[in-house]
Amino acid sequence: MSGLQNSQIKTQVKNALNQLSGVQMVNVDLGRGSIEVGYNEATQESEIIQCIEHIGCKID
Repeated sequence: MSGLQNSQIKTQVKNALNQLSGVQMVNVDLGRGSIEVGYNEATQESEIIQCIEHIGCKID
């Protein structure tokens, strides 16, 4: 994943993902450049991916 460069981006990603219906947990690790998202069947993976990419991060 690219684009996870600082705590401001981390906060933006967490806030945006938490707005999605069904998202239960978001963990952003700047050191590893990873995002973990816990969600239920109310959320589609495509919504999560679009949300992350809208912030400016690119999923590798």
